[in-house]
Amino acid sequence: MQRQHRLGANRQFTYVYRRGKRASCRDLTLLYVRNNQKKVGFSVSKKVGIAVVRNRTKRRLRECVRPLLPSMRNGLYVFIARPCAAERTVAELGKQVASLLKKLESQPKRKP
Repeated sequence: MQRQHRLGANRQFTYVYRRGKRASCRDLTLLYVRNNQKKVGFSVSKKVGIAVVRNRTKRRLRECVRPLLPSMRNGLYVFIARPCAAERTVAELGKQVASLLKKLESQPKRKP
């Protein structure tokens, strides 16, 4: 995934954690905040495994999101991996990512 599409600073993650809409499935949770840019971040805790396993999980998630990026609407996205996500294949994670994005779009919009 290109650098311009990545969430960088810790404050951006914190902002999404506080303000984001949430959609969950068995292995992943997705947080979304509307914004004029399109940026994606990945959070994999130490509960998932050692550094090698966490980095592999993040690489797999990045590969799942990359083809879907043009169809995603602008905003800040954070994908949070649960410990069982490390055991899934790229295809299984891809299906879950797509279903989370679809679930998020089908949520009713809150009135301000």
